[in-house]
Amino acid sequence: MTKARNHLGAWGEALVADWYLSQGFEVLARNWRGAAGELDLVVRRGSTVVFCEVKTRSTTAFGTPAEAVSKAKQARLRTLALAWLAEAQPRVAELRFDVGCVLAGEVDVIEAAF
Repeated sequence: MTKARNHLGAWGEALVADWYLSQGFEVLARNWRGAAGELDLVVRRGSTVVFCEVKTRSTTAFGTPAEAVSKAKQARLRTLALAWLAEAQPRVAELRFDVGCVLAGEVDVIEAAF
């Protein structure tokens, strides 16, 4: 991955983290690494824990941000979420998987995306 793409991705993750904070969420983890890969954001509000995959694009030339979260990626995120939960052991009543889409600086969070 190039330095520019890394910077773009980190910028998008920061925008989405700020969005969650503005919605009353607490950020529990950013870029958490597990054996199967990485969780971009783990946030909590009350007893709801949200695992958010962030996709940032400057244009739609290669598709929308949400289109980049394939079924295989969803399965990998579920596996990573289980590993994070086993490690962190938070009190949880509800789990949710969101996709944070950043396109040309605009943030759109798809709640309960999968």
